[in-house]
Amino acid sequence: MPGERRFEETKRTARILEIVQLIAIHPGRHTRAGLAAHFEISERMITKDLELIRNGLRLQLGREGGGYAFERLPQLPTTDYTFAEAVALVAAARTAQAIPGINSAELAAAIARLETVFPPEFRGLLRDATESLPRQAVRGRRQDMLALLHRALAERRKLGIVYCTGSRCGELLEREIAPYHILPYGRSWHVIAHDDRREQVLVFKVDRIQEAVLTDNRYTIPAAFALEEYLGEGWGIMVGAAGAAERVELLFEPEAGRWVVEEEWHPSQESEVLPDGRVRVTFRVGITPEMVSWLLYYGSRVRVEAPSWLRDRVLEEHMAGAERQWGQVSTRGRG
Repeated sequence: MPGERRFEETKRTARILEIVQLIAIHPGRHTRAGLAAHFEISERMITKDLELIRNGLRLQLGREGGGYAFERLPQLPTTDYTFAEAVALVAAARTAQAIPGINSAELAAAIARLETVFPPEFRGLLRDATESLPRQAVRGRRQDMLALLHRALAERRKLGIVYCTGSRCGELLEREIAPYHILPYGRSWHVIAHDDRREQVLVFKVDRIQEAVLTDNRYTIPAAFALEEYLGEGWGIMVGAAGAAERVELLFEPEAGRWVVEEEWHPSQESEVLPDGRVRVTFRVGITPEMVSWLLYYGSRVRVEAPSWLRDRVLEEHMAGAERQWGQVSTRGRG
């Protein structure tokens, strides 16, 4: 469909621009595998994007250490703005800070630079007039919460939150966090942030944040922090829940297999369509409870070929579920 094709082209354009930003900001940090994990796409697609940056954008992309770096970036000429143009640009840039996917740190720097074109007397008034991002948000208003999280990340200001745990029967905890990264996963959004009380970098599910308030406490993200290293080789974002990476081989029925290969579930994913239409998918991954739940979703449409312990685990879960369902049917029958 033309509309879908345009949407995919727009997504790729935004991704390429973000790749340029990532490499320009942190030369030598980002590898092909790391970029693929960051954007949740295959290394082959990242390779095509890098080729476009080299040949289409004509940016001199080389290597520094273990990652990519630009040998030289073009210098942009100084641009003069009218007063009205500058006001419009700052207002639009502040609004863009609420959009997930925009590099909020770079946008904040651009806004600060734009504001310097105004006389000092105007800056406070302009800041007040263009301030559209929230200072607080509550559960149930996801867009407001995401906008607040992006503002905190852009301005490097900590958030005071009330968080509902998933592992302690819904206990409410008060925390002060410093957001490092905001990312979608499955049907939810998550924020990776430093928890001051536990003195750890943790993953918080955005929909479990009951309340959030912007504070005036500032923070910096350690230069050594890298998202791909933090997440590791495990399946999903349950950091610390995965064992050592091992080979996982799955055999999907034809229809289910077609669904699975339409997406990249892990950077190590490889797939093969067999002569009978079934699809073999393999990963090299640290297995987590998230992966077990993912396999259970496909029911009889997937067989775990390896490792054997994972096959046994999935079988046990299916049997326990069948026993529970049969017990409910039997109870209703007696009634």
